[in-house]
Amino acid sequence: MAAWARQKHLLQATYVKFSSMAAAGQKRGAKCYPVISGEIPPVFRHVYEANTRNSQICGQRYVELLEQIKLGGGENAIMRHTQRNKKLLVRERLRMLLDNESFLELSPMAGLGLTYGDVPSAGCLTGVGKICGVWCVFIANDATVKGGTAYPISVKKQLRAQEIAIQNRLPTVYLVDSGGAFLPLQAELFPDKQHGGRTFYNEAIMSAMRIPQVAVVCGSCTAGGAYIPTMAEETVIVDKIGTIFLAGPPLVKAATGEDVSAENLGGAKLHSSVSGCVDHFGSTEAEAYTCARNIISSLNFDPVAEDSSDYENPLYDTNEFTGLAPRDYRSTLNIKLILGRLLDGSRFLEFKADYGTTLVAGFASVEGNLVGVVANNGELTHDASLKGSHFVQLCNQRGIPLLFLQNTASQESVPTNVVKAEEQTNRLKAQAAMIAAVACASVPKITLVIGGCHGGESFAMGLSGGSSPCLRIPPVEGAIPCT
Repeated sequence: MAAWARQKHLLQATYVKFSSMAAAGQKRGAKCYPVISGEIPPVFRHVYEANTRNSQICGQRYVELLEQIKLGGGENAIMRHTQRNKKLLVRERLRMLLDNESFLELSPMAGLGLTYGDVPSAGCLTGVGKICGVWCVFIANDATVKGGTAYPISVKKQLRAQEIAIQNRLPTVYLVDSGGAFLPLQAELFPDKQHGGRTFYNEAIMSAMRIPQVAVVCGSCTAGGAYIPTMAEETVIVDKIGTIFLAGPPLVKAATGEDVSAENLGGAKLHSSVSGCVDHFGSTEAEAYTCARNIISSLNFDPVAEDSSDYENPLYDTNEFTGLAPRDYRSTLNIKLILGRLLDGSRFLEFKADYGTTLVAGFASVEGNLVGVVANNGELTHDASLKGSHFVQLCNQRGIPLLFLQNTASQESVPTNVVKAEEQTNRLKAQAAMIAAVACASVPKITLVIGGCHGGESFAMGLSGGSSPCLRIPPVEGAIPCT
């Protein structure tokens, strides 16, 4: 829950900008919704206090991992990147590109604990932030991690960022500083539908959808990395730093015997004045990012209006999220304890309150924006699935964004008799109907995993519908039980 509390305002702000479907009258109506009870039963106070202590430990570990990730490839790689190569670090680049305010970073811990070793932040930073007041997706290589080469996890992270841009029609900016694919793992990078080539396919699809794409070449763009800036609508290159070529000087020497410098083979002056592969020349990185900002300002996109503060705060303390975090994925908790600390004024208009009670669905407001809430309150039974299908279709019909709170129960064992087998079959059929409803819903969807994420139930709770983004709260052993 600590992670959710830290990123809540960023997620909500981004979520709101993803959709303008909720009408002002609906937002005002949310202030009249009934108030739900979020009081923690006194009998569970000792569990709450134990959860809080464990959440604090997890929060500290989270901070430590973030600090580790910010070091990228390590101190030696940072020294080589900044002093020998005279380049800015990736987070410094983002500070110069983005507006001076918070941004939503996606998948910051991707790449940790892999079988082939740690790849901090998957070797690239992705996220959503404002540039000249326009919400944009950014994909920025971190060249301190193996020279910005792409691992399988790097490709997956970049494809996910492109998917979010496509779903929400967000302009995309690429900060390219990449040595191409990490060749020892090329068998996991090249051949399949969701591997490296999908990046370029997505770029073409985004252009066809009129989603603007801007690239800044702020380092080497070698092999597969060379396609990204050349397929963007507008490209900026940094003098003495940016290069674009399919094969570098060593390979040219080996193949033809010719000695050629990186600058003459694919440097900034060559591509801006001879080949025409890039559109703008930047003498420094600062100038290049200013140029990129100017390009975004020329897109004819309306800047986002300032966030309205005309909404009620939850009636219950949001700091209590840390004591509600489940300490075991097998545990569930009364979901209304979470909703009472998340929704404006703790107000919630529940849908089919007495039917399929293991799923809570209804309308609410989050920072003044109407949403449809679909939240697990136990296993996803037959009745709960039918209720979920109905509610999702209702929200889709009315153009109301969906917020899923997933805390699915552990899977049952194999049925031991015909009656149980029939019950399980009926439940699975109803879950399939809900999966179809979620997948077909065209409204924006966000999934927040607050506990267990088990089997087919997880697909019905937003994972089948391309939720973007999806947050997961780590467990810390135990939970407040359902009341």
